[in-house]
Amino acid sequence: MKALYIASTGMSAQERNVEVISNNIANMRTTGYKRQRAEFQDLLYQQYRRAGSQTSDQGTVLPAGLEVGSGVRTVATPRVMSQGSVNPTEAELDIAIRGDGFFMVDMPDGRTAYTRDGSFKRDGNGQITNANGYAIQPGIVVPDSAKSLSVSANGTVEAYLNNESTPTQLGQLQLANFVNKSGLESLGDNLFVETAASGPAQIGVPNSNNNGDLLQGYLEMSNVNSVTEIADLIAAQRAYEMNARVISGADEMMQSTSQMR
Repeated sequence: MKALYIASTGMSAQERNVEVISNNIANMRTTGYKRQRAEFQDLLYQQYRRAGSQTSDQGTVLPAGLEVGSGVRTVATPRVMSQGSVNPTEAELDIAIRGDGFFMVDMPDGRTAYTRDGSFKRDGNGQITNANGYAIQPGIVVPDSAKSLSVSANGTVEAYLNNESTPTQLGQLQLANFVNKSGLESLGDNLFVETAASGPAQIGVPNSNNNGDLLQGYLEMSNVNSVTEIADLIAAQRAYEMNARVISGADEMMQSTSQMR
C-alpha cells in the first residue's frame, strides 16, 4: 500500500525538521548565530488520468486529472540572516555589526572565512584574531604600548601609543557582503565560506556600500526566537504523529483485507 511509503517520507521530513529546530535552540546563546529553517517539496506524482486528455471522439477533455503524489522531501535549510540583538560587553575588542556584512578571517588552509562573531582577541604578537586564533583581514597589530584602543563606526582602529597626546591609526576594518547570503556554506566555529550560490564577496568599509556600521564593546547575539522555535517544534511533532497514524491506519486496512481473504 503506497500510503505506508508516503507517510514514511512525511515522518522522515519532520524528523529532519526537528533536527534543524533543535540546532537553533542549542545555539540560542551562540554569538552571531543565524537560525535555519527547513523547506520542503512534494515528490513525483503518478498520473492515472491526465488533465486535458481527450475523453471522446467529439473532442471533450478531462477538466481535472487523477494523480497521486509520492510524499515529501526536505529540499533546503536556508539561514535567516536577520539582525540579532546587540548586547554590551565593555570589552574593547568585542565588536558588533549593526546591519549587513561579515568580518573576514584567514583560515589555516589559506581560504578566507566570514563571520558575524566579533569577539576578537590579541595573540602573542599583538595581532587581532578571532577566538580560534585566525587573523582578521586586513591584518591589524596592536602594540604593547597601545592604550585606549577605539574602533569607530566606520571601522577605523586607533590607539594612544607611548603616552602620545593624539591617537595613532592602527588599521581599517573591512566587511564583506554577498548577493545571496543564504548561499554561504557553514563550517562551524561561527564561520562561513563563499560558494557559487552566494556569489563573490563584495568588500568595503563599514557604513558604506550597503554594509552596516560597527559598535565597539558590543556583541551580536543569536537571532533565534525561543517562542517561535517552540511553536515550530510542537507543529513538527504533531505532523510526525499524524504521519505515524497514517501508517497505523494503512496497516489496519491491510490487516482487514488479509482477514477477509
